[in-house]
Amino acid sequence: MSCAKCNNKQEKEKNENILKKTYNFLSSLIMTLIGGLFLAASLALFFTNYFVPVDPAWAAVVICGYALLYNAIWSVLFNKGILKITSSLLISIAMIAAIYIGEFFAAGQVAFIMAIGGVLEEKTIKRAKKGIKKLIALTPRQGRIIKNSKEELIPIKQIKKDDVLRILPGEAVPVDGEIMSGDTSVDQSIITGESLPIDKTAGDSVFCGTINCFGSIDIKATKVGEDSSLQKLIRLVQEAENNKAPLQRIVDKWAVWLVPIALSIAIGTYIVTGDIYRAVTIAIVFCPCALALATPTSVMAAIGQAAKYGVIIKSGEALEKMGKVDTIAFDKTGTLTYGNLVVSDIISFDSGLSETGLLSLVASAESHSEHPLGKAIVNHAKKEGIDILPIEQFKMIPGKGLSARVNDMFVLCGSSSWLEENGVSCERVYNSLEKLRAQGKATVLVARGGECIGLAALSDTLRENAKSMVQELKRANSNTVLLTGDNKQTADYFAHHLGIKSVYAELLPAQKVEKIQGLQKEGKNICMIGDGVNDAPALKTANVGVAMGTMGSDIAVEAADIALMGDDIAKIPYLKRLSNATIKLIYFNVSISIVFNIAAITLSILGFLNPVTGALAHNAGSIAVVLNAALLYDRKY
Repeated sequence: MSCAKCNNKQEKEKNENILKKTYNFLSSLIMTLIGGLFLAASLALFFTNYFVPVDPAWAAVVICGYALLYNAIWSVLFNKGILKITSSLLISIAMIAAIYIGEFFAAGQVAFIMAIGGVLEEKTIKRAKKGIKKLIALTPRQGRIIKNSKEELIPIKQIKKDDVLRILPGEAVPVDGEIMSGDTSVDQSIITGESLPIDKTAGDSVFCGTINCFGSIDIKATKVGEDSSLQKLIRLVQEAENNKAPLQRIVDKWAVWLVPIALSIAIGTYIVTGDIYRAVTIAIVFCPCALALATPTSVMAAIGQAAKYGVIIKSGEALEKMGKVDTIAFDKTGTLTYGNLVVSDIISFDSGLSETGLLSLVASAESHSEHPLGKAIVNHAKKEGIDILPIEQFKMIPGKGLSARVNDMFVLCGSSSWLEENGVSCERVYNSLEKLRAQGKATVLVARGGECIGLAALSDTLRENAKSMVQELKRANSNTVLLTGDNKQTADYFAHHLGIKSVYAELLPAQKVEKIQGLQKEGKNICMIGDGVNDAPALKTANVGVAMGTMGSDIAVEAADIALMGDDIAKIPYLKRLSNATIKLIYFNVSISIVFNIAAITLSILGFLNPVTGALAHNAGSIAVVLNAALLYDRKY
């Protein structure tokens, strides 16, 4: 008995797969165009009165009508309540009625127009889902466990809480943990988005997936497997993707009213006139083909225009939602700023040492360093044509600083704590340090002969057009918010210069998501703009996600709905204007389609249209909608 049930179930699944494969095949663009060619042949025969045994329109009915019948039957069987009534149901009824009275061209025409609308809509909403795979690929595959004073590489799944692990320079941290011994700098931009590696020492926390830049460290695992920061990041992106339900098509919203109205008018006309041709014509012209084309054609035109200006919009849904956005949330590093450190200040505290001399000294000492701050200083000196002097006895302490002999003088470069560890007083430079830190700048102090003689300050730089872009959004009544993983001083400094008043700093990916969700609960429609892996969950959670396409990570681009391929942040106001215009055009096209339908229905009731001329008049409304949408492509915004 159970075997019989199994066989029946397998046979049912096999039949369902065949139906689905047939649906996918016949719904493709190529098959839809082939159906259109057969329909054109049928129309040519109609005007030439040339007879053939089988009307070519039958091919269009089969190719384009299959998907309509499939959707109509599926909706009736499986949808609940009024959702059973869809545009596919109305058009299927009209198509069957036209076939019943022998008007095959009319039947094929409504099926073809709806098939074209379906293909256009599918092209605008199909979205790549490579982002999750790329995120998962960042997960370390193994870790170096310390047991009985021996190192052993083991798969990440075998690592347990409280295990002791060693991470060498250049390696990814396999789990969340706490440093037990060693000093280093960690690139944790994948989690926090910070542009600078963070100095770490014993007692500090490290996150899974971040990169150990310099020194070897031993850590104790605190969160492993699904509890690690990177796995939580992946889950956040997956959950946000799953929670984004697609918008119900406009045509299906209207179908709830159109189907009973169309049937009532068609049946009423037949009862009064006794003319079944009038009734079928009404059913044909009532089909919401122009309504079905109103959204996808407008969206396709807008997406095409945006692409000309380097803005890649992945779906029509994103474009529609962008038109409703009232709050723009920005990441800082790599979005409002370039994400590249440059030397902003060279300050000498020694009256006998010029700024040029100090730059030469610190650049020479840093010339063997692999630290991003050191590299930025050396690059700046080379660009300014400053001599890089030979050095000896170079020694670097990860997370602290370095020492080297330059021109027979012992030089220290690093943090104030590093200099003080080596007996150098930094008391007189504290005021300068606090002022620079308040401006969001990183500093490298320089000591020679036991005395602090100067400092080099480095900063990320704002994009030239970031401030004007924020001001333009404000004039358009859009609120702006800064969400960043950077420290509060840095965030406040940049926000002040941009004119952004709402600032949330030191946020992990989950906290960015919480802030966005909080704003959404207040009734805000949020557009999130970011560039890093850490921004991916926020990009997915926001109503619309916009990624910096050139400098941004692949994962951020995949997670976003829209990508700025030239990293031109000034395109955000343009994108908002284009989205607003597209929504207005959609509503205008919907109005056009309704006017055409009312006129055609009236003429059908009065007997001025038959099924074929009704189908042609019906086409006129669809063509008007398409042409009007096409005009959007070349408009200026």
